[in-house]
Amino acid sequence: MMPDLGKYENIVISAYAGALFLLCVLIAVTLWQGRRVKAQLNAIEARRDD
Repeated sequence: MMPDLGKYENIVISAYAGALFLLCVLIAVTLWQGRRVKAQLNAIEARRDD
């Protein structure tokens, strides 16, 4: 299924792996920041309701 990339095979595969890794890191950081901000907003709302 994979085309013959010749001498560039390692470079292409490592580029795909690097891009996939960076995408996973970006998603993880986004989810982490979203949870942190949600917790901060809940704390602010709890103080406001008191």
